[in-house]
Amino acid sequence: MNDVKKAVMTNWRWVMCAMLFFATTVNYMDRQVLSLTWKEFIQPEFHWSDSDYGTITGLFSIAYAIFCLFAGKFVDFMGTKKGYLIAIVVWSIGAVMHAGCAIATTWFVDGIDSVAALRAVEAGSELATSISMVSVYLFLACRLILGLGEAGNFPAAIKVTAEYFPKKDRAFATSIFNAGASVGALAAPATIPLLAKAMGWEMAFIIIGALGFLWAGIWIFVYDKPEKSKHVNEAELAYINQDEAEETKKEVKEEKAISMLPYSWAFFLAAVGAIVGAALFSSTSLIGTVIFGVLALILLNIPFWNYYKYRQTWAFFFGKFMTDGVWWFFLFWTPAYFQDQFGIKASDPQGIALIFTLYAIVTVVSIFGGYLPKIFVEKKGMNPYAGRMRAMLIFAFFPIIALFAQPLGGVWGPWAVAIIIGIVGAAHQSWSANIFSTVGDMFPKSAIAAVTGIGAMAGGIGSFIINKGSGALFDHAAEAGESFQFFGFEGKPAGYMIIFCICAVAYLIGWSVMKTLVPKYKQVEIK
Repeated sequence: MNDVKKAVMTNWRWVMCAMLFFATTVNYMDRQVLSLTWKEFIQPEFHWSDSDYGTITGLFSIAYAIFCLFAGKFVDFMGTKKGYLIAIVVWSIGAVMHAGCAIATTWFVDGIDSVAALRAVEAGSELATSISMVSVYLFLACRLILGLGEAGNFPAAIKVTAEYFPKKDRAFATSIFNAGASVGALAAPATIPLLAKAMGWEMAFIIIGALGFLWAGIWIFVYDKPEKSKHVNEAELAYINQDEAEETKKEVKEEKAISMLPYSWAFFLAAVGAIVGAALFSSTSLIGTVIFGVLALILLNIPFWNYYKYRQTWAFFFGKFMTDGVWWFFLFWTPAYFQDQFGIKASDPQGIALIFTLYAIVTVVSIFGGYLPKIFVEKKGMNPYAGRMRAMLIFAFFPIIALFAQPLGGVWGPWAVAIIIGIVGAAHQSWSANIFSTVGDMFPKSAIAAVTGIGAMAGGIGSFIINKGSGALFDHAAEAGESFQFFGFEGKPAGYMIIFCICAVAYLIGWSVMKTLVPKYKQVEIK
């Protein structure tokens, strides 16, 4: 009877997957509060331009990118349990802090003695400019803390996936927890605008931010490595570790403990670079951040450059660089797009329905994206990497339909755009689940979090470029009016059309470079 019980496999790995799913859901809800409140609630209060918003989202992205560079090593050093816990607590603190920006603005702007007085200031006045500048700095500070914590989410989640799932199941498990991004983006428009309308935009940040603390409390009690977990029996452990016999004997099982002091200074210098860059409010913001981040690495001699010796690292880097910005652009700018193009606010019933429908498409369709390579591996006999690359090529063609979002929106209205962006978003999430899993295919477990952090950094750089560039482009296009034209569109619609064109081809370019760098599966041996 005991032998029968032992033969029945437990399924604790799916509980871990569920925890990753909920963490990612909270992650994206926290990230989206600003995009769903800025145009309708925050902009009138702080007198922001599109360029101001682009600066905030862009510099959040680049700071996130720099932090991601170290987040993987931080998770490796602290361990999965503590590393993930610290990450979500930090980003939840940053999320809640946004709520204090209005009050803090009144402290730093002369002549403003209450939050109500912010809205009463005449738009375009010198006082409005001061309010805008101060509030942007304050939001940037909060976004830096948010980005610092959020940088740990995906390196930690991918590490948990590698710990609890064999290679053949990792893309499917990743697609499930990565769907949390879609569910978070799905839940956000149904809750955040209504919270902001009923209780004020500040409470939206507080309530959504508090969810992270709830998750952290549960994580403390449910996570342990599979070999130590009382919820994982021998049958499940054998299933999880089925790839070990095939992996190289030269794999480094555990990296030597490294003092976190150099990493702490690297974090500090990278953060200083982001703040200095933000202060310049120009293209040099990117240069300033990168210089300080790179300087931290060089001066402190962190043994991090070793990973850049491998083509596999650069393939992952470029794939993330080309595609993450597309997702972040739609995440940050879609609510503003519907208000700019169709006059539909995020808190309007139609606005809620449009965003909800868009992410419902992303959520449902993207689940299949993680399952497709499993079919190629099990039915076609392909190795995991080859199966993933085949699936990613298929997904890379779908974003081409973004070329038709603007034209069809003018003919069939906002619903056509919502459906198109939903399909593009589903393709991205399917792509994302698989590109993350290529790290587990090609690198030993001891390197997964670090390499994932490098890729997340690359995605953050791409996101900075597209978000900061979009804000500046939209302001310029709106000011130029009829004199700014592209593909038959004028003014701001022409600006959106330019960005949609970039999004349409990004995945095919990314896939082509990845395939060129790593044409066939080869596992890296870290020496």
